[in-house]
Amino acid sequence: MTDTTARRARHRRKRSVFPLVNAVAMILLMFVTLYPVINTVAISFNDGTDAVRGGIGLWPRQFSIKSYETIFSDEIIFNAFFITVSRTAIQTILNVVLTSMLAYALSRREYVLRKFITTVFVLTMYVNAGLIPNYLLLQRTLGLGKSFWVYIIPTMLSCFNMIITRTYILGLPDALVESARIDGAGDFYLFWKIIFPLCLPVLATVALFVAVGAWNSWFDTHLYNASKVHLHTLQYLLKMKLATTTNSANAALTSADAAASTTNTTPITIRSAITVVSAAPIVVIYPFLQRYFVVGLNVGSVKG
Repeated sequence: MTDTTARRARHRRKRSVFPLVNAVAMILLMFVTLYPVINTVAISFNDGTDAVRGGIGLWPRQFSIKSYETIFSDEIIFNAFFITVSRTAIQTILNVVLTSMLAYALSRREYVLRKFITTVFVLTMYVNAGLIPNYLLLQRTLGLGKSFWVYIIPTMLSCFNMIITRTYILGLPDALVESARIDGAGDFYLFWKIIFPLCLPVLATVALFVAVGAWNSWFDTHLYNASKVHLHTLQYLLKMKLATTTNSANAALTSADAAASTTNTTPITIRSAITVVSAAPIVVIYPFLQRYFVVGLNVGSVKG
């Protein structure tokens, strides 16, 4: 009895210690994760000249919004913001709808070509023509260069997202489709009224993937629309503004009157402000999709 009592006492002590250790570990992990983000925000709101000294922690040492004024001083940034939002919204909606429709078609066992078409799509993930053939195809063959559609048409389908959605659909009960077919439902009715609502978790995951990629994309603007200012995206414009600010700062530092030409912005504060402006919309949207993201990614990758 004594040994049993001692074991129970040790077990109770372990059970009481674990929540404390777990809480401390989670707090440390949260601090390590959040510190770079908070530090970037603090630097973006700090005076540029003072920020060069370093040592800024979780709060600005000399508060200043000059970096944000520099970013938003050019009116073209509002047009770039509109282009980016429009591109992200259209690209996300089209990709989710078309990818889910393709995934539903390839999940039907009665479709005799589903294995062949699925194999062809999967091969595109392993065999890529490369940057130059893609550029020649979009720019010369399809003539999408210097137009808004170069952001939309090449991104309407995604093989990776199709596989995730198809796997999720294969995990749904067949009885749902069979009972609907007995009642006379067609494929469009089955997809929009039954399959699509049940796929909301995985589709929210796909939407998050597509939206983040579209929001952060700038290289396609550099390739196809660099000469079209009214088609510049926000990320591309912010990248160019960062390069301009860096060059201006370097020119000021090498000039004879560097002390007189020093401004309240420096590349480090501009870079931090650009990071905040670029990431803020996604940071705001992500919490609303997080619960769908976790469920959709787990189920879509395990079932099948």
